[in-house]
Amino acid sequence: MNLADSRSTDRAPRTHVTVERWGTLPGGDAVRLFTLRNAHGMRVAISDLGATLVSWHAADRAGRVADVVLGHDTPAEYLANTSYFGGTIGRWANRIAQARFALDGVTYQLDRNQGDNLLHGGATGFHRALWNAREVDGALVFTHESPEGDAGFPGTLEASVRYALDDNGALTIDYDAITDAPTPVNLTNHAYFNLSGGSSDIRGHMIEIDADEFWEVDDTLIPLARASVAGNAFDFRTSAPIGARLDWPHSQLVRGKGFDHCYLLRSASGATGESNAPGAVRRVAVLYDPGSGRELTVATDANGLQFYSGNYLEGVVGRGKQPLRKHAGLCLETGGYPNQINMDEVAAQTVLRPGERYRHTAVYRLGVR
Repeated sequence: MNLADSRSTDRAPRTHVTVERWGTLPGGDAVRLFTLRNAHGMRVAISDLGATLVSWHAADRAGRVADVVLGHDTPAEYLANTSYFGGTIGRWANRIAQARFALDGVTYQLDRNQGDNLLHGGATGFHRALWNAREVDGALVFTHESPEGDAGFPGTLEASVRYALDDNGALTIDYDAITDAPTPVNLTNHAYFNLSGGSSDIRGHMIEIDADEFWEVDDTLIPLARASVAGNAFDFRTSAPIGARLDWPHSQLVRGKGFDHCYLLRSASGATGESNAPGAVRRVAVLYDPGSGRELTVATDANGLQFYSGNYLEGVVGRGKQPLRKHAGLCLETGGYPNQINMDEVAAQTVLRPGERYRHTAVYRLGVR
Protein backbone atom coordinates (compact mmCIF):
# COMPACT_ATOMS: atom_id res chain seq x y z
CA MET A 1 0.00 0.00 0.00
CA ASN A 2 1.07 3.57 -0.51
CA LEU A 3 -0.70 6.40 1.27
CA ALA A 4 0.53 9.47 -0.59
CA ASP A 5 -0.37 12.90 0.78
CA SER A 6 -2.69 13.90 -2.03
CA ARG A 7 -3.93 16.99 -0.16
CA SER A 8 -0.60 18.57 0.76
CA THR A 9 -0.75 21.35 -1.84
CA ASP A 10 -4.51 21.95 -1.86
CA ARG A 11 -4.54 24.56 0.88
CA ALA A 12 -0.90 25.51 1.44
CA PRO A 13 -0.93 27.88 4.45
CA ARG A 14 1.65 30.57 5.13
CA THR A 15 2.25 29.13 8.57
CA HIS A 16 5.45 29.15 10.59
CA VAL A 17 6.30 25.72 12.01
CA THR A 18 8.70 24.96 14.86
CA VAL A 19 9.58 21.66 16.54
CA GLU A 20 11.07 20.74 19.89
CA ARG A 21 11.84 17.59 21.83
CA TRP A 22 9.05 17.17 24.38
CA GLY A 23 9.92 13.98 26.22
CA THR A 24 10.71 10.29 25.97
CA LEU A 25 8.52 7.19 25.92
CA PRO A 26 9.24 4.25 28.25
CA GLY A 27 11.00 2.43 25.38
CA GLY A 28 13.30 5.37 24.74
CA ASP A 29 11.63 6.89 21.69
CA ALA A 30 11.66 10.68 21.58
CA VAL A 31 8.35 12.55 21.57
CA ARG A 32 8.23 15.83 19.68
CA LEU A 33 6.01 18.89 19.94
CA PHE A 34 5.28 20.88 16.78
CA THR A 35 3.89 24.41 16.83
CA LEU A 36 1.98 26.08 14.01
CA ARG A 37 1.81 29.91 14.10
CA ASN A 38 -0.22 32.15 11.82
CA ALA A 39 0.35 35.80 10.91
CA HIS A 40 -1.75 37.04 13.86
CA GLY A 41 0.14 35.22 16.60
CA MET A 42 -2.30 32.36 17.02
CA ARG A 43 -0.42 29.15 17.81
CA VAL A 44 -1.40 25.51 17.83
CA ALA A 45 0.80 22.79 19.34
CA ILE A 46 0.53 19.19 18.13
CA SER A 47 2.52 16.16 19.25
CA ASP A 48 3.53 13.08 17.30
CA LEU A 49 2.34 11.08 20.32
CA GLY A 50 -1.20 10.28 19.25
CA ALA A 51 -1.12 13.03 16.58
CA THR A 52 -2.50 14.97 19.54
CA LEU A 53 -3.78 18.55 19.60
CA VAL A 54 -1.97 19.65 22.77
CA SER A 55 -2.75 23.38 22.95
CA TRP A 56 -4.36 26.24 21.03
CA HIS A 57 -3.47 29.75 22.16
CA ALA A 58 -5.70 32.56 20.89
CA ALA A 59 -6.70 36.07 21.92
CA ASP A 60 -10.06 37.08 23.37
CA ARG A 61 -11.93 40.27 22.41
CA ALA A 62 -9.58 42.31 24.64
CA GLY A 63 -6.46 40.78 23.10
CA ARG A 64 -5.67 38.54 26.08
CA VAL A 65 -4.15 35.25 24.94
CA ALA A 66 -5.12 31.93 26.57
CA ASP A 67 -5.15 28.23 25.78
CA VAL A 68 -8.63 27.10 24.73
CA VAL A 69 -8.11 23.31 24.87
CA LEU A 70 -7.52 21.08 27.88
CA GLY A 71 -4.29 19.15 28.10
CA HIS A 72 -1.37 17.80 30.09
CA ASP A 73 2.21 18.95 30.63
CA THR A 74 4.10 15.78 29.65
CA PRO A 75 3.86 12.82 27.27
CA ALA A 76 3.78 10.46 30.26
CA GLU A 77 0.53 12.07 31.43
CA TYR A 78 -1.01 11.61 27.98
CA LEU A 79 -0.07 7.91 28.01
CA ALA A 80 -1.60 7.41 31.46
CA ASN A 81 -4.73 9.50 31.00
CA THR A 82 -8.05 7.92 30.01
CA SER A 83 -9.82 11.13 28.95
CA TYR A 84 -8.25 11.13 25.46
CA PHE A 85 -7.24 14.82 25.58
CA GLY A 86 -6.75 16.08 22.01
CA GLY A 87 -5.87 12.65 20.62
CA THR A 88 -6.49 11.29 17.15
CA ILE A 89 -8.94 8.45 17.76
CA GLY A 90 -8.92 5.24 15.70
CA ARG A 91 -9.45 2.82 14.20
CA TRP A 92 -12.89 3.45 15.59
CA ALA A 93 -13.97 6.63 17.35
CA ASN A 94 -16.65 6.21 20.00
CA ARG A 95 -18.20 2.81 20.85
CA ILE A 96 -18.86 -0.56 19.25
CA ALA A 97 -21.45 -2.63 21.13
CA GLN A 98 -20.15 -5.83 22.71
CA ALA A 99 -16.84 -5.02 20.99
CA ARG A 100 -18.05 -7.14 18.09
CA PHE A 101 -19.12 -6.77 14.48
CA ALA A 102 -19.66 -8.97 11.41
CA LEU A 103 -18.17 -8.16 8.02
CA ASP A 104 -18.48 -10.26 4.86
CA GLY A 105 -19.74 -13.23 6.86
CA VAL A 106 -16.96 -13.14 9.45
CA THR A 107 -17.49 -12.04 13.07
CA TYR A 108 -14.66 -10.09 14.68
CA GLN A 109 -14.11 -9.81 18.42
CA LEU A 110 -12.44 -6.54 19.45
CA ASP A 111 -10.77 -5.20 22.56
CA ARG A 112 -13.30 -4.71 25.38
CA ASN A 113 -11.99 -1.63 27.15
CA GLN A 114 -15.22 -0.09 28.51
CA GLY A 115 -17.33 -2.80 30.06
CA ASP A 116 -18.34 -5.13 27.24
CA ASN A 117 -17.86 -2.44 24.59
CA LEU A 118 -14.96 -1.10 22.58
CA LEU A 119 -14.29 2.61 23.16
CA HIS A 120 -12.08 4.85 21.02
CA GLY A 121 -10.07 2.11 19.34
CA GLY A 122 -9.37 0.00 22.41
CA ALA A 123 -6.83 0.17 25.20
CA THR A 124 -3.96 0.83 22.78
CA GLY A 125 -5.76 3.05 20.27
CA PHE A 126 -4.23 5.54 17.86
CA HIS A 127 -4.10 8.20 20.61
CA ARG A 128 -1.26 6.24 22.29
CA ALA A 129 0.75 5.50 19.14
CA LEU A 130 3.88 7.41 18.13
CA TRP A 131 3.10 8.73 14.65
CA ASN A 132 5.59 9.64 11.94
CA ALA A 133 5.53 13.37 11.29
CA ARG A 134 6.69 15.71 8.55
CA GLU A 135 6.08 19.28 7.43
CA VAL A 136 4.50 19.69 4.01
CA ASP A 137 4.03 23.22 2.65
CA GLY A 138 3.48 24.73 6.09
CA ALA A 139 1.14 21.97 7.27
CA LEU A 140 1.90 18.99 9.51
CA VAL A 141 1.25 15.49 8.21
CA PHE A 142 1.22 12.54 10.64
CA THR A 143 1.13 8.92 9.45
CA HIS A 144 0.60 5.65 11.30
CA GLU A 145 0.38 2.00 10.27
CA SER A 146 -2.11 -0.10 12.21
CA PRO A 147 -1.27 -3.79 11.66
CA GLU A 148 -3.64 -6.66 10.96
CA GLY A 149 -5.34 -7.67 14.23
CA ASP A 150 -4.74 -4.33 15.97
CA ALA A 151 -7.39 -4.30 18.76
CA GLY A 152 -8.98 -7.18 16.81
CA PHE A 153 -9.62 -5.25 13.55
CA PRO A 154 -8.99 -6.94 10.21
CA GLY A 155 -6.52 -5.68 7.63
CA THR A 156 -3.48 -3.44 7.80
CA LEU A 157 -4.57 0.21 7.81
CA GLU A 158 -2.37 3.13 6.80
CA ALA A 159 -3.74 6.33 8.31
CA SER A 160 -2.78 9.96 7.78
CA VAL A 161 -3.82 13.13 9.62
CA ARG A 162 -2.98 16.57 8.25
CA TYR A 163 -3.17 19.73 10.37
CA ALA A 164 -3.12 23.15 8.67
CA LEU A 165 -3.61 26.55 10.33
CA ASP A 166 -4.50 29.60 8.23
CA ASP A 167 -4.48 33.33 8.90
CA ASN A 168 -8.26 33.35 9.39
CA GLY A 169 -7.89 31.19 12.51
CA ALA A 170 -9.08 27.98 10.86
CA LEU A 171 -7.44 24.72 11.89
CA THR A 172 -8.21 22.15 9.20
CA ILE A 173 -7.82 18.46 10.06
CA ASP A 174 -7.83 16.08 7.09
CA TYR A 175 -8.08 12.36 7.79
CA ASP A 176 -7.01 9.83 5.16
CA ALA A 177 -6.64 6.04 5.20
CA ILE A 178 -6.21 2.99 2.97
CA THR A 179 -6.35 -0.72 3.77
CA ASP A 180 -5.28 -4.08 2.35
CA ALA A 181 -8.45 -5.85 3.59
CA PRO A 182 -12.02 -4.75 4.36
CA THR A 183 -12.22 -3.02 7.74
CA PRO A 184 -14.41 -0.45 9.50
CA VAL A 185 -12.84 3.01 9.93
CA ASN A 186 -14.05 6.03 11.88
CA LEU A 187 -11.45 8.64 12.82
CA THR A 188 -11.86 11.84 14.85
CA ASN A 189 -10.09 14.26 17.18
CA HIS A 190 -10.94 14.29 20.88
CA ALA A 191 -10.02 17.87 21.81
CA TYR A 192 -11.77 19.39 24.84
CA PHE A 193 -12.58 23.06 24.23
CA ASN A 194 -13.05 25.78 26.82
CA LEU A 195 -13.22 29.15 25.10
CA SER A 196 -12.87 31.04 28.40
CA GLY A 197 -9.29 29.79 28.61
CA GLY A 198 -10.10 28.01 31.85
CA SER A 199 -11.40 31.01 33.79
CA SER A 200 -14.78 29.25 34.06
CA ASP A 201 -16.38 25.97 33.01
CA ILE A 202 -18.36 25.50 29.80
CA ARG A 203 -21.82 25.86 31.34
CA GLY A 204 -21.86 29.52 30.31
CA HIS A 205 -20.99 28.75 26.69
CA MET A 206 -23.64 29.02 23.97
CA ILE A 207 -23.88 26.31 21.32
CA GLU A 208 -25.68 25.86 18.02
CA ILE A 209 -25.82 22.47 16.23
CA ASP A 210 -27.30 22.02 12.76
CA ALA A 211 -29.24 18.83 13.42
CA ASP A 212 -32.91 17.88 13.74
CA GLU A 213 -32.22 14.49 15.35
CA PHE A 214 -29.87 12.82 17.80
CA TRP A 215 -29.24 9.24 18.86
CA GLU A 216 -30.87 8.18 22.10
CA VAL A 217 -28.58 5.77 23.97
CA ASP A 218 -28.79 2.88 26.41
CA ASP A 219 -27.07 2.68 29.80
CA THR A 220 -23.71 1.95 28.13
CA LEU A 221 -24.17 4.86 25.67
CA ILE A 222 -24.82 2.63 22.67
CA PRO A 223 -27.38 4.18 20.26
CA LEU A 224 -30.91 2.82 20.53
CA ALA A 225 -33.00 4.99 18.21
CA ARG A 226 -33.10 8.30 16.37
CA ALA A 227 -35.03 10.98 18.25
CA SER A 228 -36.18 14.46 17.38
CA VAL A 229 -34.57 17.41 19.14
CA ALA A 230 -37.75 19.44 18.87
CA GLY A 231 -39.05 20.81 22.15
CA ASN A 232 -36.44 19.24 24.42
CA ALA A 233 -33.00 19.85 25.94
CA PHE A 234 -31.22 18.55 22.83
CA ASP A 235 -32.55 21.26 20.53
CA PHE A 236 -29.62 23.51 19.60
CA ARG A 237 -30.87 24.49 16.15
CA THR A 238 -30.70 28.02 17.51
CA SER A 239 -27.94 28.96 19.92
CA ALA A 240 -28.69 28.15 23.57
CA PRO A 241 -26.73 28.15 26.85
CA ILE A 242 -25.25 24.77 27.73
CA GLY A 243 -25.62 25.08 31.50
CA ALA A 244 -29.33 25.81 31.38
CA ARG A 245 -29.88 22.84 29.08
CA LEU A 246 -27.86 20.54 31.35
CA ASP A 247 -30.37 21.38 34.08
CA TRP A 248 -33.42 20.50 31.99
CA PRO A 249 -35.24 17.30 32.99
CA HIS A 250 -34.57 14.62 30.38
CA SER A 251 -33.98 10.90 30.87
CA GLN A 252 -31.16 10.94 28.31
CA LEU A 253 -29.26 13.61 30.27
CA VAL A 254 -29.60 11.44 33.36
CA ARG A 255 -28.34 8.42 31.45
CA GLY A 256 -25.34 10.25 29.98
CA LYS A 257 -24.59 12.31 33.11
CA GLY A 258 -24.98 15.25 30.74
CA PHE A 259 -24.60 15.48 26.98
CA ASP A 260 -22.71 12.53 25.49
CA HIS A 261 -24.76 12.03 22.35
CA CYS A 262 -24.27 11.93 18.62
CA TYR A 263 -26.22 14.37 16.45
CA LEU A 264 -27.35 13.35 12.96
CA LEU A 265 -26.11 16.31 10.99
CA ARG A 266 -27.94 17.77 8.04
CA SER A 267 -26.08 17.14 4.79
CA ALA A 268 -24.96 19.86 2.40
CA SER A 269 -28.36 19.50 0.70
CA GLY A 270 -30.20 19.85 4.00
CA ALA A 271 -31.24 16.20 4.45
CA THR A 272 -30.63 14.45 7.78
CA GLY A 273 -28.19 11.54 7.90
CA GLU A 274 -27.55 11.62 4.15
CA SER A 275 -24.10 10.37 3.18
CA ASN A 276 -21.89 13.25 2.09
CA ALA A 277 -19.59 13.16 -0.91
CA PRO A 278 -15.92 13.96 -0.22
CA GLY A 279 -15.47 17.71 -0.14
CA ALA A 280 -19.04 18.51 0.96
CA VAL A 281 -17.80 20.48 3.97
CA ARG A 282 -20.45 22.68 5.60
CA ARG A 283 -20.88 24.52 8.89
CA VAL A 284 -22.44 22.24 11.49
CA ALA A 285 -21.89 23.92 14.88
CA VAL A 286 -21.00 27.20 16.53
CA LEU A 287 -19.68 27.49 20.09
CA TYR A 288 -19.54 30.92 21.76
CA ASP A 289 -18.27 32.17 25.11
CA PRO A 290 -19.94 35.50 25.97
CA GLY A 291 -17.32 36.33 28.60
CA SER A 292 -14.26 36.19 26.34
CA GLY A 293 -15.97 36.80 23.01
CA ARG A 294 -14.25 33.78 21.50
CA GLU A 295 -16.26 31.87 18.92
CA LEU A 296 -15.50 28.42 17.50
CA THR A 297 -17.15 27.40 14.23
CA VAL A 298 -17.09 23.72 13.27
CA ALA A 299 -17.39 22.57 9.65
CA THR A 300 -17.17 19.01 8.32
CA ASP A 301 -18.19 16.59 5.60
CA ALA A 302 -19.09 13.94 8.21
CA ASN A 303 -22.61 12.79 9.06
CA GLY A 304 -22.25 12.76 12.84
CA LEU A 305 -21.19 15.13 15.61
CA GLN A 306 -20.65 13.79 19.11
CA PHE A 307 -21.33 16.49 21.70
CA TYR A 308 -19.75 15.55 25.02
CA SER A 309 -20.05 18.04 27.88
CA GLY A 310 -17.10 16.79 29.96
CA ASN A 311 -19.26 14.83 32.38
CA TYR A 312 -16.41 12.71 33.78
CA LEU A 313 -13.67 15.32 34.15
CA GLU A 314 -14.06 15.73 37.91
CA GLY A 315 -10.64 15.10 39.48
CA VAL A 316 -8.79 14.50 36.20
CA VAL A 317 -5.38 16.14 36.47
CA GLY A 318 -4.77 18.81 33.82
CA ARG A 319 -1.99 21.29 33.22
CA GLY A 320 0.06 22.40 36.17
CA LYS A 321 -1.01 19.22 38.02
CA GLN A 322 -4.32 20.90 38.76
CA PRO A 323 -7.44 18.72 39.13
CA LEU A 324 -10.25 19.63 36.78
CA ARG A 325 -13.92 19.98 37.56
CA LYS A 326 -16.90 18.46 35.84
CA HIS A 327 -17.74 20.39 32.64
CA ALA A 328 -14.24 21.92 32.48
CA GLY A 329 -14.30 21.39 28.71
CA LEU A 330 -16.43 19.93 25.94
CA CYS A 331 -15.83 17.85 22.83
CA LEU A 332 -17.27 18.30 19.35
CA GLU A 333 -16.17 15.12 17.56
CA THR A 334 -16.91 14.86 13.85
CA GLY A 335 -17.26 11.43 12.22
CA GLY A 336 -19.62 8.50 11.88
CA TYR A 337 -22.21 7.35 14.41
CA PRO A 338 -21.36 5.30 17.51
CA ASN A 339 -21.79 1.57 16.74
CA GLN A 340 -22.60 2.40 13.11
CA ILE A 341 -20.81 -0.75 11.93
CA ASN A 342 -23.64 -2.70 13.60
CA MET A 343 -26.46 -0.62 12.10
CA ASP A 344 -27.70 -2.62 9.11
CA GLU A 345 -28.98 0.32 7.08
CA VAL A 346 -25.79 2.44 7.32
CA ALA A 347 -23.05 -0.04 8.29
CA ALA A 348 -21.64 -0.22 4.75
CA GLN A 349 -20.79 3.51 4.87
CA THR A 350 -18.15 2.77 7.52
CA VAL A 351 -16.39 -0.09 5.71
CA LEU A 352 -13.15 0.68 3.87
CA ARG A 353 -12.09 -1.79 1.20
CA PRO A 354 -8.84 -2.27 -0.74
CA GLY A 355 -8.57 0.23 -3.57
CA GLU A 356 -10.77 2.79 -1.73
CA ARG A 357 -9.78 5.74 0.45
CA TYR A 358 -11.27 6.86 3.71
CA ARG A 359 -11.45 10.65 3.80
CA HIS A 360 -12.93 12.97 6.34
CA THR A 361 -12.35 16.67 7.01
CA ALA A 362 -13.03 18.80 10.08
CA VAL A 363 -12.43 22.54 10.22
CA TYR A 364 -12.35 24.35 13.57
CA ARG A 365 -12.25 28.13 13.08
CA LEU A 366 -11.54 30.30 16.12
CA GLY A 367 -12.32 34.02 16.17
CA VAL A 368 -13.93 36.72 18.34
CA ARG A 369 -17.14 38.72 18.29
